[in-house]
Amino acid sequence: MAFIDTHAHIYLDQFGQDLGEVIRRAHEATVDKIYMPNIDSQSIERMIGIEEEVTVACYAMMGLHPCSVNESMDREIRNMEDWLVRRKFRGIGETGTDLYWDKTFYERQVESLEIHISWAKKYRIPIILHSRDSLDQTLSIIEKNFDDRLRGIFHCFTGNVDQARRIMDLDFLMGIGGVLTFRNSNLDKIIEQLPLSHLVLETDSPYLAPVPNRGKRNEPGYLPLIAGKLAEIFGMPVNEIAKITSENAEKIFQDT
Repeated sequence: MAFIDTHAHIYLDQFGQDLGEVIRRAHEATVDKIYMPNIDSQSIERMIGIEEEVTVACYAMMGLHPCSVNESMDREIRNMEDWLVRRKFRGIGETGTDLYWDKTFYERQVESLEIHISWAKKYRIPIILHSRDSLDQTLSIIEKNFDDRLRGIFHCFTGNVDQARRIMDLDFLMGIGGVLTFRNSNLDKIIEQLPLSHLVLETDSPYLAPVPNRGKRNEPGYLPLIAGKLAEIFGMPVNEIAKITSENAEKIFQDT
């Protein structure tokens, strides 16, 4: 049984003092791959360094987080374009839109997302999408730009069944994380209506730790807690959840 964490920011300062222990616990929890979405120019070198430092397979992805879109976006985009030419990345992102924190730069977020879509098509690697309080808007942009060169994951999916169907119509996947374990999220009622074939696991470390660690720092080693909730919902063993979600992740990251 092996898990894949499709979304973890383990390069952040929250892991600066004990990353080795975090990776050890991930290994003990049979998490054998961790995909790292980028945030901005400041996080790139640390993220790339982790690929070489740790014993669990960690893979860097390249993108500008929508909450980091501001007046310096053009400079950030140029820097990331330079990195994409210089070396291989496993995905594009974290990109998307966010209407939860600040709507000031929403139009620029859309512009950034469309640039990221062009990168995903050019390099034939998956796009990792953030859509907090903006799932319909992000979906519409993906639908408008969709063709057979575009694939990816809607990270931290908390939408409804209709939105899930739109995602599946694109043959995109949905990242399921700690929110699934929150008692009042009602996400379990949505997930039970969806096929496992379109789901992957993620932690979004250090954020959104699953119960019973809610409110604490999240880490990849908590991934089995999320898988356990999925196993409960679908009435199957955790090892089957691991197998199916890992196969889904391997497929979406194929040829990367």
